[in-house]
Amino acid sequence: MKSRWLLNLGLLVIVLGLGAFLYFHPKQEQQAEKSYELCDLKLSSFSNIQIDFPAKASVSFEKKEGFWYIKQPFSARADQIAVQRLMSIVAAKSTSKFPANDLTRFGLDQPKLKLKLDNEEFLFGTFNPVTSEQYVAYKGNVYLLSSSYSESAQMQVSEFIDKNPMRPKEEIVGFDFSNLEQWQDVRLNVDLVDGKWKASTEKAKPNQNEMNEWFDAYWRNMSVQEVEQYTPDHKATYPSFEVKLKDGKKVHFDKIQEAPELLLGRPDEGLLYHVANDIGFNLLNPPVNMGK
Repeated sequence: MKSRWLLNLGLLVIVLGLGAFLYFHPKQEQQAEKSYELCDLKLSSFSNIQIDFPAKASVSFEKKEGFWYIKQPFSARADQIAVQRLMSIVAAKSTSKFPANDLTRFGLDQPKLKLKLDNEEFLFGTFNPVTSEQYVAYKGNVYLLSSSYSESAQMQVSEFIDKNPMRPKEEIVGFDFSNLEQWQDVRLNVDLVDGKWKASTEKAKPNQNEMNEWFDAYWRNMSVQEVEQYTPDHKATYPSFEVKLKDGKKVHFDKIQEAPELLLGRPDEGLLYHVANDIGFNLLNPPVNMGK
């Protein structure tokens, strides 16, 4: 009985000693996982982008005056953030790097798409069945990257259109709503003069805070649900309004439809904007507090 007790005590001492050794012994530093950068290019250095597909039309973009525009298959202002996502591949890192001496192995002999930033070309191949990452070839090497890079490139072209009806440098200083049904009687214009909103009719008593909130919420940072190409019907007459700009120019919009969603056509750019009904109502009805 005593010998068994001593044996148990000895085992306990061994266990405690081993635990203390493991606890107090300095842990070996884990070796950092290798990471490979595809390139050291900068986003700001590019002025042309082209996406080529094996079975559909190419999509291309060009930068003009600091902003990106769709060039093909049609011309339109581009969503700047969407284009930035395309170019973000230049900052990509990968934990896997292979020599590009067997393109068939990675499905790169017949790429799913080609992304060209100026003269820099990235080829997208098949997916790794274990990690679900995609093989991408660049400058003689193949890397495993997140599928998000090719997903950004394969969006519908319409998704690349800027969803703000106003151009980046168009500074709004007023509105002419006089050709909209609800404002025809008073020929309503609202203008920002010396930092204050003024209405064209004496019946209106605009509250400056309310007008500023309306402008900020519905016009300054406006973004619509959907955008598509628009071919103006010159035989049709639509209610319309104009946005006044600081440079003295005006932007004309046709109100094609009011419900179940507001459809606004911008003829000068050939674009049609889909606006949710509640937002559309507020967009065209500033809180000018019309008196009786």
